Amino acid sequence: MDGTKEMGLKNVSSTCSISEMDDFDLSRLLDKPRLNIERKRSFDERSLSELSIGLTRGGLDNYETTYSPGGRSGFDTPASSTRNSFEPHPMVADAWEALRRSIVYFRGQPVGTIAAIDHASEEILNYDQVFVRDFVPSALAFPMNGEPEIVKNFLMKTLYLQGWEKRIDRFKLGEGAMPASFKVLHDPIRKTDTLIADFGESAIGRVAPVDSGFWWIILLRAYTKSTGDLSLAETPECQKGMKLILTLCLSEGFDTFPTLLCADGCSMIDRRMGIYGYPIEIQALFFMALRCALSMLKHDTEGKEFIERISRRLHALSYHMRSYFWLDFQQLNDIYRYKTEEYSHTAVNKFNVIPDSIPDWVFDFMPTRGGYFIGNVSPARMDFRWFALGNCVAILCSLATPEQSMAIMDLIESRWEELVGEMPLKIAYPAIESHDWRIVTGCDPKNTRWSYHNGGSWPVLLWMLTAACIKTGRPQIARRAIDLAETRLLKDSWPEYYDGKLGKFIGKQARKYQTWSIAGYLVAKMMLEDPSHLGMVSLEEDKQMKPVMKRSSSWTC
Repeated sequence: MDGTKEMGLKNVSSTCSISEMDDFDLSRLLDKPRLNIERKRSFDERSLSELSIGLTRGGLDNYETTYSPGGRSGFDTPASSTRNSFEPHPMVADAWEALRRSIVYFRGQPVGTIAAIDHASEEILNYDQVFVRDFVPSALAFPMNGEPEIVKNFLMKTLYLQGWEKRIDRFKLGEGAMPASFKVLHDPIRKTDTLIADFGESAIGRVAPVDSGFWWIILLRAYTKSTGDLSLAETPECQKGMKLILTLCLSEGFDTFPTLLCADGCSMIDRRMGIYGYPIEIQALFFMALRCALSMLKHDTEGKEFIERISRRLHALSYHMRSYFWLDFQQLNDIYRYKTEEYSHTAVNKFNVIPDSIPDWVFDFMPTRGGYFIGNVSPARMDFRWFALGNCVAILCSLATPEQSMAIMDLIESRWEELVGEMPLKIAYPAIESHDWRIVTGCDPKNTRWSYHNGGSWPVLLWMLTAACIKTGRPQIARRAIDLAETRLLKDSWPEYYDGKLGKFIGKQARKYQTWSIAGYLVAKMMLEDPSHLGMVSLEEDKQMKPVMKRSSSWTC
């Protein structure tokens, strides 16, 4: 079925290579000394504090540009050395073994990892498929361990699937849409392998994944940063794949906002949870993907046109998000005092949000020091819920300003019990309950209060939290979260999610040996061991995009 020839990785001539376009020249980094952090066997709180001081004094700027080929951490890591080694936690070995069991092969080559291997579950459903979003932590773990081949194969196979004609109930999807997942069917008699993709036509709710294309671009850059292989992204196939995704998300319409309009269920929260409109997760991934694409597009005629469109969108998007999605104590107080029915350009309450619509929990939740990007903003609507993925990605791609990034970390520390509890990390806070739950989720029995997407705790988010902590110079927060995870994850057989206000109970329908829970833990461990890995997923602030904003009290306390 895969009739296309394998795409070569030879250098493609261009007016300008990726290395010239990116923030820094990757080839020069090979001559740079490796980041040298004094290490102790236990990597205790004191060494973390020292690391924190080092980061805040300017060492952080090196992470985005650090070229870090090869692996680092613990068990089954050929490239690790005694110079950069820790005493491995016993569960690291189990994690690597479980991750390798999840690898999917197509014609003898590794092309991804399946979602879960839960032999105790009678229903397989689609957990035996390779999901684009689920593969992300695996796609970071393997290159960190000196095994980038699986990522290259994954990028090429999903790029091939992007070229399929995509129809759902006689309706044709946009040409640039990436699959939510794919499956490899092995025919032992004919000795053939066949790829079957799902673009949303089989998903619960039949919603196409908006995030898949963004994750693909982000992974392409992560692969390039990790390996130093510029040729893959410069191939005509990858350049075309990026442009198709960009054409789809940069298309002009009736919308007056630079944010991307989305349906419920289009992201990690893939069921109805009231995130329709402009969810923070999609906006942060959109912003990050645009910045990654900007660094990888070639400066040919068509590429320059896309670069100009991206630059204009990034300026508008950064201003919109930092101004209207940001919430801290001062901003909450301002919204509380909003006047309504304002007209013209002088309006302060630009979205006509009714102050009485502010939920009571926000006033208790918001500390005087700290802040976060709220879940959604649209006419007469502000979704004040906390969403972990969107806020962590906002830090990593510098959608959040340095001050906002520090405020998000302050909030996590101040509201540790609510957002972390006994298992990192709440996907959303707070849970929707009672009548609101019935209306917003459609009485979804899997999304009851403090379960699954509705306030459940997802171990996979540990890697994003760790990356955000390292970038903001607060690795001690990550260490505390990892210590919590290590008390339960292996003993509980790597669940998909946990339930309860504190994340104390294994999710009522959670799969065991969930691959991204395993890979997320490994990425967090390796990143904390060698923070230079942060460069795979971190983008430093573009000073030209920083809007003039009045700083709130939480930024200067």
